[in-house]
Order: sequence, then structure tokens, then C-alpha cells
Amino acid sequence: MGKLSQVVRTVRAFTDAFVHPGAPEDVSFARPRIGLALGGGFARGLAHVGVMKVLDEEGVPIDYIAGTSVGAVMGAMYCSGVSVREMIELAALVRFRDFARWTVSRFGFCSNDRMAPFLTKLLKCGTFEELKTPLIVTATDFVTGEPVLFRDRGPLVEAIRASCAYPGMFLPLNINGRLLIDGLLAYPVPSEPLKSSGADRVISVYLSAHWVNNKGPRHIFDVIGQCFSIAQAKMCGAWQAASDVVLTPDVSGFGYDQFERAAELIAVGENVARQALPQIKSWLAAPQPVAKPAAKLPKLAPHSAGMGVSEVKA
Repeated sequence: MGKLSQVVRTVRAFTDAFVHPGAPEDVSFARPRIGLALGGGFARGLAHVGVMKVLDEEGVPIDYIAGTSVGAVMGAMYCSGVSVREMIELAALVRFRDFARWTVSRFGFCSNDRMAPFLTKLLKCGTFEELKTPLIVTATDFVTGEPVLFRDRGPLVEAIRASCAYPGMFLPLNINGRLLIDGLLAYPVPSEPLKSSGADRVISVYLSAHWVNNKGPRHIFDVIGQCFSIAQAKMCGAWQAASDVVLTPDVSGFGYDQFERAAELIAVGENVARQALPQIKSWLAAPQPVAKPAAKLPKLAPHSAGMGVSEVKA
């Protein structure tokens, strides 16, 4: 009887080892969590709509979005539940005057206070808590240069306004006692926050375009814009390293304020996204082992360059 019990225990141990060959119990096989990082570029950001159109049509799921400047606007619209079709229709109507107002100030030539009612009409919700898809909005602390991230909770509109406060053009925005400007100085393309937040794969959209041609600048905005364009081109290393696919729509022939060319810009975004589809779809073809999926974005890791990252939960 003792020998029989020993045989039973041996068979049971062998079966357990075969069925559960040392794999942790909290590991499952699933598709990768996909993040979409949208860079800045004023009117050129309408190319983001073309990228989202292709991903939507092809059934590529987007689990997280992070946006800088106009990328924050487009990302917030998508995450709030605005359909791609609606975004295309709205893009045809938008003009620079809808969100910018000339002003007299030593800190900038324009105020983006018109953006508040403009965004309130565009978005289908008003807070981060209500978003259908998790969103990270980037800004930069003007005094310290520290990256600032808005996410999880709080009002959307003020976060987006801060992310769009392009230095020299728009006035800085004071939020919770901090003077904030455009997120492009911290994250030209915010792929790093997505990777730190749990995205297994990141699609980054970079709107690379100089502001002037061989004839030189037309006005002070071209001078400022060209300086930041050069700076962004030299900051590509970190965000590219955190990207699995980099989409670079050819927006070189478009002015920063040419919102009337929305249809062309959307088409440019579509073209570059379709070229990358085989690689993107390959992620979905082979499910991979992942830890317990996070329902919410986990705590952010420190910035890779050693600079502190502030989470803003207004």
C-alpha cells in the first residue's frame, strides 16, 4: 500500500510539472499593449488624424496615447470618444484664429485663451477620469526646465493649453503656481512616458519640418520656429530609442498655420501609416507573454536623462 501511494505521488508530481512547467501563475499570453506618441507641429499635426484613420480602419487597437502640443489636442479628442470621421470633418473647419488671439505682452505675441471654449466644444468629456482611453499630456516647467506630465485625473483643457504654449508665440500658462510652456522642450515626441507607463509597443509620429526655406524667414515666428526645429532634430535619440515604429509624415511643404490644407495633411499621415502596417500588424499576429495587464497607467519611472518628471493631477 505504501509503494502504491508513492507511485501515485510520483505520477501527480510529474503531471503538475508537465502542465505547469515552472511558469509564474500571473503570466498570461495576450497581444501587446500599444501606445501612440504624437508630436507637435501646429497645423501639420493634422497628419496625426491620417495616422489614426489608418489604425482605426485596420483594427489596430490603441491602449494609451501621449501627446505634445497639437498632438495633445488630437490625442485628447480621440481618447474622449471623438471618432476619426468626426475629426476629419472638424479638421476642415479649423483655422488659426479659432484658438489664438493677438495680444500685447512681453511674454508672447498671442494668447491661447480662445482654446478653452474651442476645446470644450471639441472634446466629449472634460476630465482625465472620463476618458475612454488613457492619455498623457506633456508640458515643460519654464523656470526649471522639468518635464511635466498631466494624466489620471483633473481637467483636460488647461493641461492641453499648457502643452500648446509655444514659447515666444503663446503666453506661458500658470497652473498650480507653476509657469508652463509647450511640451516639445521636454518631449518632442512623448514615447518615453508611454514605455514607462506599460506600453509594450510604441508608435511614434514625428512631424519633422523646418520653418523656413532658402529665401529665409518672413517674420519673428519663422525665426523662433526654425530655432526650435533645429533643437528638436538634435533631440531625437531618447524618444526614438523608446519607439518601436517611427512615422515621419512628409510635411515639409506645409506652413505651420496652413489649416486650410487639412485634407492634404491627413492624406500624408495616411500614406506613412499604411507603409508601416505590415510591421505593426506583425505585433498582433503573435501573442506574447505579459504580466497581469494594468487597468490603469502605473507609476511613471524617472526621466531617462536623469531630469525629474512631475506628475500633475490638478
